[in-house]
Amino acid sequence: MNSFSMSGNSKNQLASKPSTLRNVSRIMGNSRPKGFANFRFHAPTMSWPVPNTLMIEPTESESLRELDRFCDALIAIREEIRAIEKGDQPRTNNILVNSPHPMADLVRDDWDRTYTRDQAAYPLPWLRHRKFWPSVARLDDSYGDLNLFCTCDPVQGEDGSL
Repeated sequence: MNSFSMSGNSKNQLASKPSTLRNVSRIMGNSRPKGFANFRFHAPTMSWPVPNTLMIEPTESESLRELDRFCDALIAIREEIRAIEKGDQPRTNNILVNSPHPMADLVRDDWDRTYTRDQAAYPLPWLRHRKFWPSVARLDDSYGDLNLFCTCDPVQGEDGSL
């Protein structure tokens, strides 16, 4: 792990390059940040400023309780990876690769996952009382990056032309 500082004085950022985890578990880089949504956290920046790193940037305004909660999420995600490494979970259909888990995903009739709906919805006990439900499941990041589309109204000139 490395910390980066623009000024050389304050280091409030952490870049983690978990190549060992990737080599052993074969979990793709974007699966790790997607897993944070299951714990009520926005996914950290991936591959910037260093390729295949996870950039974690807690702000100075975060409380100790919030930082502890974040550390609990990091530990839980590491345990999910460990289950894949040990062969307790498959490499392709596991809780981390399928993250995040929106409510619509959890209540569908055809549950084909190797873990329970309860594990997907509440990976830590406190989430039963403070759950954030993501609105969508996994998206194909590469496809989205290469096939941008705008959902806003067309931009028109003053004369009404496009």
